[in-house]
Amino acid sequence: MKAIVCNNFGPIREIQYKEVDEPNLNEDSILIKVNSVGVNFPDGLLVQGKYQLKPETPFIPGMEVAGEVISLGSKVSDFVVGDRIAALSQLNGYAEKIVVNTSSTFKIPENMSYDDGCALLCAYGTSHYALKQRGNLKKGETLVVLGASGSTGIAAIQIGKIMGAKVIAVASNSEKQKIAEENGADLSIGYDNLKEKLKEISGGKGIDVIFDPVGGDTFDTIARTMARKGRLLVIGFASGTIPKLAVNLALVKEFSVVGVFWGAFTRAEPDEYKKNMIELFDWYQKGLLKPLIEENHALSEAANVLEKILARGAKGKIILKP
Repeated sequence: MKAIVCNNFGPIREIQYKEVDEPNLNEDSILIKVNSVGVNFPDGLLVQGKYQLKPETPFIPGMEVAGEVISLGSKVSDFVVGDRIAALSQLNGYAEKIVVNTSSTFKIPENMSYDDGCALLCAYGTSHYALKQRGNLKKGETLVVLGASGSTGIAAIQIGKIMGAKVIAVASNSEKQKIAEENGADLSIGYDNLKEKLKEISGGKGIDVIFDPVGGDTFDTIARTMARKGRLLVIGFASGTIPKLAVNLALVKEFSVVGVFWGAFTRAEPDEYKKNMIELFDWYQKGLLKPLIEENHALSEAANVLEKILARGAKGKIILKP
């Protein structure tokens, strides 16, 4: 089968599209013919050796897929050949076939595309966990979403609205701001004069919850806009710079800085993770949320797509097609 292989940590351009052996099926797993592969920001960090996880090389990157079950392990009883599924895996997603454990695999309904099923995993899973378990977002609160036109940002906007928040989207240009509003944001603004804008929007009260996948200098700005008992959610560092917190701000303003690591959550709290995914799929079925699929690309174009995402050029989700 064909797959994208990272032979050594380094520039994204060095990953290869090549023939590899098919994965081996064990008794507790299922073999999937992959139809859709979700591309995520951490995938690009991973192949460069800049992510928390550093697997042995060579490896196949990719953490979310959707497709059709084509073979079952001897102890698998809750799936059958032909099931349409979406699955989460730490690695091995950028391939024509993948073996996954059933614990991170979900059946998708006939009216859900493979692309949408795939897109509901990492981006929506992260944003849901961030706002529900970590941010404890309440109806009527104000939520600010940075990086609002990216896949996690759009997910946070849609989920924030479902949870009853007033959602302010922050994006770098008018095109991205328009996309944020089309996906449910009550208001969209740019990064210029952000402190003053958020102070005005909140009437001087400050912001209840901030969803920050960007980091960098913007973090210092938003830390100065928090409401008393607010929650500043640290999602990631798309800017490429890990910020430092002036902890006196947290003391004086009495807000919390809350780390969000969805991958750790899925492993440490599998039952809660499953409940979250069931809720997301239910919201999809009810028409309350819908992933924005920006583009489809051939699996062989993975390097180009990863470079676009790391340059913060993506709007919504990009899907690779084996």
